Amino acid sequence: MTGQPLEGVRVLDLTSVVVGPGCTWRLGQYGAEIIKVEAPEGDLMRGLGGLSPTGQHSGAYLHLNRGKRNVCLDLKKVGAAAVMEKLVARSDIIVANMRPRALERLGLDAKIIRAKHPAKIYCLITGYGTDGPYAGRPTYDSVVQGVSGVAGLPLVRDGQPAYVPMMICDHVAGEIAAGAILAALVKRNKQGIGSTLEVPMFETMAAFVMQEHLAQISFDPAVGPPGDQRLLNPNNKPLRTADGWIAVTINTDPQVRAFLQAVGRNEVLSDERFATVAARARNVKEWFAVRGAALSSKSTAEWLAVFQAVDIAAMPVHSLETLRRDEHLVAVDLVKMEDHPTEGRVAAIRSTIRIDGEYPPRFSPAQPRGSETRVLLHEVGLSAKEIDDLISSGTAIVQQN
Repeated sequence: MTGQPLEGVRVLDLTSVVVGPGCTWRLGQYGAEIIKVEAPEGDLMRGLGGLSPTGQHSGAYLHLNRGKRNVCLDLKKVGAAAVMEKLVARSDIIVANMRPRALERLGLDAKIIRAKHPAKIYCLITGYGTDGPYAGRPTYDSVVQGVSGVAGLPLVRDGQPAYVPMMICDHVAGEIAAGAILAALVKRNKQGIGSTLEVPMFETMAAFVMQEHLAQISFDPAVGPPGDQRLLNPNNKPLRTADGWIAVTINTDPQVRAFLQAVGRNEVLSDERFATVAARARNVKEWFAVRGAALSSKSTAEWLAVFQAVDIAAMPVHSLETLRRDEHLVAVDLVKMEDHPTEGRVAAIRSTIRIDGEYPPRFSPAQPRGSETRVLLHEVGLSAKEIDDLISSGTAIVQQN
């Protein structure tokens, strides 16, 4: 693929775990050069993201750090600040998700960097922002799920809170940050000035929850209880078939009639409680009890054929084992196997965004810590002796296999 949107843009990646690496991974998919600065102890996700053959590259780490150039530095040691200044000077964008006070101590906060380099775009991804009573507190995805109300939604539906079993807040906030950076690039191209961006995970996720679930209490006075009562209904769940589960959604009046006929519930067709969108909204509990009944008379494949014939949105509920074998994902080549320099055969997931009819390349596999330390230090203008001295002092670390 040629002429990628961010070709020639350089990103200095001061992030770890999921939210920051997810953001910079997305920018890399658009063609930006990503330089990942990793601490000597390594990104926590190298081990936290699951087992791996060598213990150095979990599956999650591999997928989130493809195509990034890796330089390993101990930022607390003498000489690191001078190296970072050179890396900053050569970058267009700096992305960080360290705690703000740590960045200030290292001289890597937005105020210091943009005072020297006003044209830079600096994006800080935080748990709780830099003001307000929660500012500076530590956090992780599950904690944000709790405080933002995400984990509290199952409390309404099922009687107890539950986490979404993936790092959903990290992924969402990372994508939001990538979008904000792209907007800042447009501004810089038009006005010639940089931007200081801040993406707080808590506020971001709380806003998403409230956009959907303030619902009736969006009004003063409230016109009903909070929450989208359809989504919070205990019967809003996949339907059991004779051999598995199926996900079905029906919203419009024609879809409802087609569904009831397809599942043999013709007696409900004349029930005024379910005849219109408004009626079903008023009788949401009763409607979802009808809609949520098991479909145990046929297999998943048989029901899919039935629903497809009447243009109802329905798909099988995949397990982690079956998802990558989905016929559509196989046909579009979303995942393929490749050789990693230290981990052997590994799965490589391509970008899902097509640009001018092409998908961006999968790029190179995620690198070991310090894989390009020497090369990058040379590129910023250090001599061979200066590089050797930094390595000898432990300020710079070369490849760790």
